[in-house]
Amino acid sequence: MERYTLIAEKEDTGKRIDVFVSDNMDSLSRSMVQKLIEGGEILVNEKNIKSNYKLRCGDMVSAIIPDPENVDIVAEDIPLDVIYEDEDIIVVNKPKGMVVHPAAGHFSGTLVNALMYHCGESLSGINGELRPGIVHRIDKDTSGILVSAKNDNAHRELAMQLADHSITRIYYAICFGNIKEDNGTVDKPLGRNPKDRKKMAITDKGGRRAVTHYKVLERYGKYTLMQAQLETGRTHQIRVHMSSIGHPLLGDKVYGSEKQPFGINDGQVLHAGVLGFIHPTKKEYMEFRSPLPEGFEKLIDKLRGMK
Repeated sequence: MERYTLIAEKEDTGKRIDVFVSDNMDSLSRSMVQKLIEGGEILVNEKNIKSNYKLRCGDMVSAIIPDPENVDIVAEDIPLDVIYEDEDIIVVNKPKGMVVHPAAGHFSGTLVNALMYHCGESLSGINGELRPGIVHRIDKDTSGILVSAKNDNAHRELAMQLADHSITRIYYAICFGNIKEDNGTVDKPLGRNPKDRKKMAITDKGGRRAVTHYKVLERYGKYTLMQAQLETGRTHQIRVHMSSIGHPLLGDKVYGSEKQPFGINDGQVLHAGVLGFIHPTKKEYMEFRSPLPEGFEKLIDKLRGMK
């Protein structure tokens, strides 16, 4: 079984618990969530509730999701680019193309498989056996920095920082088009696309507030190198937000064009370059940086040569 912990934010106040959980767990329908609530497998502040319970800011929602099938997650000797490690946390630089945690179709070769081999049993168990240590994630085709928790206390502390948006997360991306403004903010709610639940969309109905601050770093005529700082961290946030203002990410066939230039077939050109947070036990601010991947740098050189 899988165990999850979600914390209701200010914008979730007044939302029904069954709607909140189904919006935040890709694999669960609202009817399935209601059955889990009836069975006492979804709690709020460690208490049983009904499906029509209205959330309050700060409510802690815990869920136990039965396994659809028995799957053994095996530790694998996969090289890790470790940026920092101590007894509480491990900060790694995830390569493009690596899935963060096991899921249907990806039960091996993930970051979790690698962490299990590297850390042994020293990973938090809050998010269940399929996601040990995983506090946050980035897309398979996005490269960059991730922090994982090696014990439950560290996990809870980092999760609280994510919930109150105090973690520093800066990404670098190349977009289509010439972004005219030197900087700007996209403040548009994100939720599941009603026509395709694998995709996200700008929506007021069931959406959660999402805020992305962007800054232009270089312009190349038809393309722009930019940095995006997340105020919130929703699924596919940067990709959807930039597409919504007419500047989809280069390489993103989901929220942009099926036809991509420069022979890019491995997904969006997006890199998580900076991650900063308060250490869960030292209580000191720590910030980590990851250089742009070689392929990203080569693309920049090519674009500079076209100016």
